[in-house]
Amino acid sequence: MRTSVEEVLITTGAQQALDLTGKLFLDEGDTVICESPTYTGAISALKVFAPRWVEVPTDDEGMDLEALERRLEYCDRVKLIYVVPNFQNPTGTTWSLERRRRFAEIVTQHSVAVVEDDTYGELRFEGLPLPPIKSFDSKGHIVYIGTFSKVLSPGMRIGWLTASSPLYEKYVILKQGSDLHTSTLCQMQISAYLEMFDFDKSLSRMRAVYRERRDAMIRALEKEMPKGVRFSRPSGGLFLWVELPPHMDARELLRRSLELDVAFVPGGSFFPKGNKENTLRLSYSHMPVERIEEGVRRLSAAARGMMSAGTEDARLSGVESAY
Repeated sequence: MRTSVEEVLITTGAQQALDLTGKLFLDEGDTVICESPTYTGAISALKVFAPRWVEVPTDDEGMDLEALERRLEYCDRVKLIYVVPNFQNPTGTTWSLERRRRFAEIVTQHSVAVVEDDTYGELRFEGLPLPPIKSFDSKGHIVYIGTFSKVLSPGMRIGWLTASSPLYEKYVILKQGSDLHTSTLCQMQISAYLEMFDFDKSLSRMRAVYRERRDAMIRALEKEMPKGVRFSRPSGGLFLWVELPPHMDARELLRRSLELDVAFVPGGSFFPKGNKENTLRLSYSHMPVERIEEGVRRLSAAARGMMSAGTEDARLSGVESAY
């Protein structure tokens, strides 16, 4: 991706970059197009501007581009498209190369702004790195967001955005009005770290740890989860997506799981309109392998208990079980 120092703005975490983006592009009633599901932090950051959310379904290669084109054709006041092409939060999906290239062509044809959130891009466990969507940006429509929060220190709150002029100048004005500048001390600390230590070697160690934990979670889910539960197998990042049978509610599963000291994020919060309550996000980033295995065992036990209860209720009522 070709850029210059003059096109990079340091932000207080990637979250501030999302907030500045909302201030720049959105008025009440404008349309934001996003993947379905999408990052709940982006929903929170942009929701304050009262946009209209339009979701686009996804598959294993990313956003459904035929569906995207239909929405661009018929939706009014489309001001922004938000995407996470690498190890998406929450599903872990990575867009294919062809999907990225074609997406860039479509947004160029429609002259619509895009935010490419690459928060997890450095955490690839397998396969070759793929070019950012912004690398195919010929008209300056795509704003690229990154952060040190997932690869060095979340507490320092050092992120950045890359944008072409004149968008960059507008971002600078909004940044000055927001907090003047991101912590100079934290920037200097990270700069010194990059000069003194081998950051690529640190990333390699980090990837190895997360890969081991991802593998442990997938093995445990394959072994423990009851029939009818599906889950993703991400090639990087921090998250794994689980789909329960259609009539199971992840919020009820969370209630049962908390009684077993296991927590997760119900999937409904990753849909701007709050649908698909039979989904959930699991994170393998924090816990060691043995706790991941035990946590999945308890979660699976709660899921089996919920399914059994549903089957028994259906038997007593004389209705065929949904499970």
